[in-house]
Amino acid sequence: MNFQQLRIIRETVKCNFNLTEVAAALYTSQSGVSKHIKDLEDELGIELFVRRGKRLLGLTEPGKDLTAIVDRMLLDAANIKRLAQQFANSQRGELTVATTHTQARYALPPAVAAFKKQFPEVRLVLHQGSPTEIAAMLLDGEAAIAIATESLIDSPDILPFPYYSWHHALVVPEDHPLTRADPLTLEDIAKWPIITYHEGFTGRSHIDEKFAAAGLSPDIVMAALDADVIKAYVELGMGVGIMASMAFIAERDKPLRLLDCSHLFEKQTSRIAVRRGRYLRGYAYRFIELCAPKLTEQVVRGGAAIDRDGEGDE
Repeated sequence: MNFQQLRIIRETVKCNFNLTEVAAALYTSQSGVSKHIKDLEDELGIELFVRRGKRLLGLTEPGKDLTAIVDRMLLDAANIKRLAQQFANSQRGELTVATTHTQARYALPPAVAAFKKQFPEVRLVLHQGSPTEIAAMLLDGEAAIAIATESLIDSPDILPFPYYSWHHALVVPEDHPLTRADPLTLEDIAKWPIITYHEGFTGRSHIDEKFAAAGLSPDIVMAALDADVIKAYVELGMGVGIMASMAFIAERDKPLRLLDCSHLFEKQTSRIAVRRGRYLRGYAYRFIELCAPKLTEQVVRGGAAIDRDGEGDE
């Protein structure tokens, strides 16, 4: 048994059992991949994959158990390298943070600026993606830290912590009739074309649930991935926007008005998450603490204050 065989097992599952893709991902040949799998099965005396001819269709029961062990072994092997790097040079390295556009644009700039000042020799990479992509990057080891509102409480291998809480709000042109609605209701909003987030982004499911519970079928004329697009098309007069309130900056968004909807939509919690069992460099813990001072290295290492019910600090 060797680490290349273990990498092939993990990559085969990741590539949905397509050995051509496995070979490309690991820079080897398909015949080499097949031989490594066969050699490992022969050594262990069990079949790891369900086959149809030469095609792999899935994992056998022992194969499923083995992949969990393989993941832990490869994670620990990577941890050994990170441990050595930490003690060889604690002030130099690379930190990849996977997050959404909204977090990168509106929540993280102060922490990023402070981090770069404290660790000028650490290359900080902000990788933007969907919440599902962000969770996958964290699980695959491509990112050390993940920050999002969705998807980070869906896997037992992800350790999430509350970052901050926020509400959805309504953004409209300055002279829009809804600025005079008192109180503002879902029925009022549903009379207008709506621009909001794409499914799976920034609490969109909660928006849909609220309208459905009220028996309303709003006209969603555009679904965007971030608040900047929502604001741009509201300004063009295409509709009213439902977006995260913290993504509205009054002095920059002067042609528009933000209307409070905290009485209409539930509080949302954005989370910072790490991969359970992964060794983090000291500067990674410092980045988390710069984002949320309560999340000290001791708290994160201990797995305390884990939040899976939407509670968090403002």
